[in-house]
Amino acid sequence: MEHAKIMTAYLRSVIHSCIKNGISDVVISPGSRSTPLALLFAEYREIHMYLDIDERSAAFLALGMAKARRRPVALLCTSGTATANYYPAIIEAYYARVPLVVLTADRPHELQDAGAPQTIDQVNMYGSHVKRFDEIEIPEQDLSLLDHTRRLCTRAIATAMRRPRGPVHLNVPLRQPLLPARGSLKDFQAEDRTVHVSPGEPVLPEHELNDYVQLIGRAKRGVIICGEVESTGFRKAISSFSERLGFPILADPLSQLRCGAPLVRHVVDCYDTFLRDEKAASALCPDLIIRFGAVPVSKGLKLWLKRQEAACLVIDSGQRWRDPDQLATHMIYCDETWFCSALSNRLDGKEDTNWLKHWEAINETAKFVNSEYMQDDSLTEMNVFARLLNRLVPSGASLFSGNSMPIRELDTFLFTSDRDVRLFANRGANGIDGVVSTAVGVSLVLKRTVLLIGDLSFFHDMNGLLAAKQNKADLTIILINNDGGGIFSFLPQATRPEYFERLFGTPHGMDFAHAAHLYGAHYKKASDMPTFEKAFADSMTRKGVTIIEVPADRSENVRDHQRMHARVHDRLAQLRWD
Repeated sequence: MEHAKIMTAYLRSVIHSCIKNGISDVVISPGSRSTPLALLFAEYREIHMYLDIDERSAAFLALGMAKARRRPVALLCTSGTATANYYPAIIEAYYARVPLVVLTADRPHELQDAGAPQTIDQVNMYGSHVKRFDEIEIPEQDLSLLDHTRRLCTRAIATAMRRPRGPVHLNVPLRQPLLPARGSLKDFQAEDRTVHVSPGEPVLPEHELNDYVQLIGRAKRGVIICGEVESTGFRKAISSFSERLGFPILADPLSQLRCGAPLVRHVVDCYDTFLRDEKAASALCPDLIIRFGAVPVSKGLKLWLKRQEAACLVIDSGQRWRDPDQLATHMIYCDETWFCSALSNRLDGKEDTNWLKHWEAINETAKFVNSEYMQDDSLTEMNVFARLLNRLVPSGASLFSGNSMPIRELDTFLFTSDRDVRLFANRGANGIDGVVSTAVGVSLVLKRTVLLIGDLSFFHDMNGLLAAKQNKADLTIILINNDGGGIFSFLPQATRPEYFERLFGTPHGMDFAHAAHLYGAHYKKASDMPTFEKAFADSMTRKGVTIIEVPADRSENVRDHQRMHARVHDRLAQLRWD
């Protein structure tokens, strides 16, 4: 049997396995060695192809799509350093628990370590940042390993979807000639012997569950802390759990508990602000802490938690060690939704609600101050975030936040609402690279998406604008331009003015209107709040990418935050604390 037909049969089995296991999207970067896979992917109507010239951008694009779809997306690139450009997004996917199937074409074994062009060692090249590595070897003579190839691919995809979800790597050495054989699909498709995988959900044995019923049932002043959670049905389950216990829910924005209908009761949304107040932090002393999901963004919450001596339960279906501050007394490996439902069915309801009312009163006091920034018409960073998050972003939109300052402003100013808004951010490794491309990936799945991003993050990934243009994404980018790294103005480095601007502030003086023109995006620089609001409203009905630049001042933003915390402190001082 000739080489082209054998290669085609094996590569079709790879694609067929992807389709059978729920993959409908592949992001492809052009290259020679990946030619047969790219051409064959193009023949399948079940597969939607997205093109991205830059492999680094392509990997983040796939990451965003997988986040939005909640299932794996495939990546395909040629051999050599193209594969290395995937690495930042693979790291983010691993720590953020996002399933990706990374397909890298490679030179055959006889060309390895022999000076061949575009040839590097791709075996296990992503190390511990992928959940599984396999090499798909294609025999030269027969089809005897077709079933093995299908099973290998099925196993890899099942591994990507098994909690904690994450990326897997399939390396595919290919010999020339690289053009696949022509012919109908049935000419190259062997008997279908797909393995069906049932992942199941991790649960606790009855005796351990009863132990936690006793422990939680004794608590009078518990708090529930929610970060991003993989478990489906969690929103409804945590609402019933909190209602049963009478405990407040401190909900990180990525928990998806601050937005949506019906509202989740007892959600505390301004804890980052009021837990920085000494009197409030001292008065709110829990006897039990129950934490679900990823570590929250809030520094105020982090500092408050480090002061507590109460038992701390960390529930994680991914069975990893999510305890950076070493506060956990119980690490509970089970499905979060199952845990809430099982406990709710066994616990007696709490009659004393004073503890909950205390949290809610303090929260409303802080929210009164924070919400005033929605009314202020001056064009400042805080005012823009407050108004955008609570008034302007429409129901049905998706909101993607950059790291550093945007995610912290989001945490401060996103109040509970019945608007249907899904929130995203790259909080696996918390980097500022690839943010534009990830948001583009989200927008390709969920359509109208709003990206909140700082100037340095935007600069890091302007290539993502080309992917947006080529793949016809609808994306509104709110570009907060404070001419440098705004987060550093809040950190101790700011106390060293002789070196601060050069080493940390890093002003660049870029005119981003040129970037918009280069990539064919609509552009508007806001000069005041009415200009900003009109530009945003226009972008919601316009196809393509719109960049709305908001000039900001780093030092002024620090002072605004200081004034906000001082006002919250003054308001809290008027509360009765008995």
